[in-house]
Amino acid sequence: MTDSRRIVIAGTGSGAGKTTVTIGLMAALKRKGHTVQGFKCGPDYIDPTYHTAVTGRASRNLDSFMLSHDIVKEIFVRGSARTDISIIEGVMGMYDGKEATSDKGSTAEISILTESPVILVVNCQSMARSAAAIVKGFQLLNPQARIVGVIANKLGSDGHYKIIKAAIEQECGIPVVGYLKRENELEIPERHLGLVPSVERGELSPLFDKLADLIGETVNLELIWELAKAKPLQAEPKLFAPQEVAAAVTIAVAKDPAFHFYYPENLELLEAYGAKLAFFSPLAGEGVPDHADGLYIGGGFPEEFAAQLSQNEEVLNSVRNAIQKGLPTLAECGGYMFLTETIVTTDGKRYPMVGLIPGQVTMQKKLAALGYREVRGKEGNFLIGTEEQAKGHEFHYSTYSTEAELPHAYETKGLRGTKSEGYAEGNLVAGYTHLHFGSNPELVKRWLNRCAEVGARA
Repeated sequence: MTDSRRIVIAGTGSGAGKTTVTIGLMAALKRKGHTVQGFKCGPDYIDPTYHTAVTGRASRNLDSFMLSHDIVKEIFVRGSARTDISIIEGVMGMYDGKEATSDKGSTAEISILTESPVILVVNCQSMARSAAAIVKGFQLLNPQARIVGVIANKLGSDGHYKIIKAAIEQECGIPVVGYLKRENELEIPERHLGLVPSVERGELSPLFDKLADLIGETVNLELIWELAKAKPLQAEPKLFAPQEVAAAVTIAVAKDPAFHFYYPENLELLEAYGAKLAFFSPLAGEGVPDHADGLYIGGGFPEEFAAQLSQNEEVLNSVRNAIQKGLPTLAECGGYMFLTETIVTTDGKRYPMVGLIPGQVTMQKKLAALGYREVRGKEGNFLIGTEEQAKGHEFHYSTYSTEAELPHAYETKGLRGTKSEGYAEGNLVAGYTHLHFGSNPELVKRWLNRCAEVGARA
C-alpha cells in the first residue's frame, strides 16, 4: 500500500517546463524534511538520474507499453513504500503516447492507472484567456485523468499571472497553484547522455538548489501538498511475488559513469530469483570479479570515456577472457558498443575496444534510433527464444557496421518495421535494445539457470 500523497506533473507538450517544475518541487519538498520518491513516465533513463540526485532515492520508470498495467501499479506501490509523497514526471504532452488515437503509453494513462491527481504545467507565453481554453481541452479529452491544478510557466509579469489565474480558475474550476516567470527561467542543460556523469558527481546541485528557491517563491507548496492527497493504492505482488530461487549465482554488473543505465527492477529481479550482484567499474580499472557466474554490461556512453577504456588492457582482457570462457553475458547498448572492435568518436578518432564482436561503432551527432521495441530472440540466443517476446527501448547516437555475416541476437519490431539486431553467439547476447525484464521475467530464470549450468561444468 502506498503513502496517500502522490502527484503527476504533466505538460501541455515537450518544453512546457515539466522537468524544471518536477526537480524544483522535489528539491523544495525535500528541503522541508519530506521523503520524496520520484517516478518517470516512459522508458527514459536521464530524467530519473536527476530525480535520484535530488531525492536521494532511486527513481523508477512507469511504462505502460513495456509493462502490463498490473506491473506498473506494483512498481509504483513498491517504490512509494515508506515515503511522504511520490512525484511522477510525465513524458511529452499529457496525452502523447504510443498512438494518436488512444492514451496508451501516455502520462494520462499512468495517472489513471495509479489514480494520481495531476498538476498541468502550461506554457502561457504570449497568451491570456486562451490559457483557460487549453486547460479546458485537457480536462475534457479524458476526464478520468484528474487535473487538480495548474502551474503557469513562462509568464511575463505578476500582472500576466493574475490574468491567467483569473481565466483558468473561472472557466476550469481548478486552482492555479503557482507560476514561473520567463525572466527567472533557469536553463537546465540540454538533457543528453553525456550529461549524466556530471549529475552524479553533484555538479548540478547548485542548479537544483536554485530551482527549489524558485519554486518555493512563486508556487504554493502547501496547496500542492493538499492536492496530492489520494486514496491508498493497492497492488498485488506479481513481478515480485515470492519466488523459488532459480539459481544461487553471482552476476557481475558493470556500473560506473560509462555503464549505468539499468532499470532498478532489472537488478532487483535478478536478486529476487536468487542472484547476488557484484558491481565493478571498468573505468576505475576493475576487471570482471573472479567469482562471477554471469556478466551484465548495461547501457551508458562508453564513447565519452573511449580513450580511458581503450587504454586499460587489463580490463579489456578480463572482459574478453570471461566471455570467451563461457560466462553467460548480456550487453545492452553501451555494453554492446564496448564489446565491438572499435569505437569511432564524432571527431574521427578510433579507439580499440574488447573486440569480441566483429565490426565498429561510429558516433554521430544526430539520433540514430529511438523508440519502443517488441523483441523476439533469434536462433542461438540463450536468453530469449524465437517464440518468446520481451519489450524494450532503443535510443542511441551511433551506428554499427561490419562486413562479416553475424549471428543476430534479436528480431525487433518498432514503428518503422521489423529488423534483425545485435549479436548472439555461445553464451553472449548483445544488442542496442534495452530490455525491461518486467516484460518477461522468464528471461531472468533462463539467464540464472544458464549461469548455474556453466558453473557446474567449470
